[in-house]
Amino acid sequence: MKIKWKELLICLAIPLAVGGLSALLSGGMSGYQMLNQPPLSPPGWVFPVVWTILYLLMGYASYRVLTSGADPKQIRQALTLYGAQLFFNFLWSPVFFGLQWRLVAFFILIVLWVLIYLTMKAFSEIDEWAGNLLLPYILWVTFAGYLNLGAFLLN
Repeated sequence: MKIKWKELLICLAIPLAVGGLSALLSGGMSGYQMLNQPPLSPPGWVFPVVWTILYLLMGYASYRVLTSGADPKQIRQALTLYGAQLFFNFLWSPVFFGLQWRLVAFFILIVLWVLIYLTMKAFSEIDEWAGNLLLPYILWVTFAGYLNLGAFLLN
């Protein structure tokens, strides 16, 4: 399959922009190291590295769906779910770091997890690889839920 560079770059840029804007609005991870953290909490530098990789995987998965040649209605439904999960992904950082509403942020992660699952399922119906590319994302959000709940309970 020939690479459609314009579409690929746009698909990669969208989740990176969402993550970057979310971090900017939340003030980054200021205060993260000062929180009482649950066991297995990684150092702060791990988060931007992991999220950059996850955003690139998300973007590539969305590109595969967009350019799959599948039924346009099915593509639109899958990308609508993708957009919804990106919205909840965007919300989490400002709520957790900016507003410091740790319990609300945990519930946002629960909704995000469900939306990622539904997106994975919809992507897989169009392109199995696209759905599989979201597996590290749902695993990381599961881990993030543990860290979020731990931060809520310990602080």
